[in-house]
Amino acid sequence: MRTMDLSPLYRSMIGFDRLASLIDAASRAEGSDAYPPFNIQEIGEDAYRVEIAVAGFSEDDLTVEVKENALTIAGRKDDADEESRRFLHRGIAARAFERRFQLADHVVVTGAKLENGLLSIELQREIPEAKKPRRIAIRTEAGSNSNLIEDAEAA
Repeated sequence: MRTMDLSPLYRSMIGFDRLASLIDAASRAEGSDAYPPFNIQEIGEDAYRVEIAVAGFSEDDLTVEVKENALTIAGRKDDADEESRRFLHRGIAARAFERRFQLADHVVVTGAKLENGLLSIELQREIPEAKKPRRIAIRTEAGSNSNLIEDAEAA
């Protein structure tokens, strides 16, 4: 496994203390299992959808949880039902899984829907007003400017 020197990034970036841990988590996830397959779509300027193929799982078998900017989707089948069935060929995987996605700041889950074997999870980026870009007017000593802060949209 290769190690990366992140010190050049820290010289020009302020407040990105979690960056190293996020990169480390992403590098560990690269080698993880590809089950179940999933898609990530951008469906709007600040809207996303995660679709996971969960054929054979019911709503009761699935859990969707968000904790500290991590979206976790887990599926567990009831083994009692599976033992009563006798398969000659089993090509549809229904094994337990846990899939994690790291969410950016201000991204919230707005809903989840199970339809036709696909679990769709809707995500929305909701940036608070205090975090939106704003223009700061520069005041000179000779003149006075009563409007120090203008909205970026007005500029």
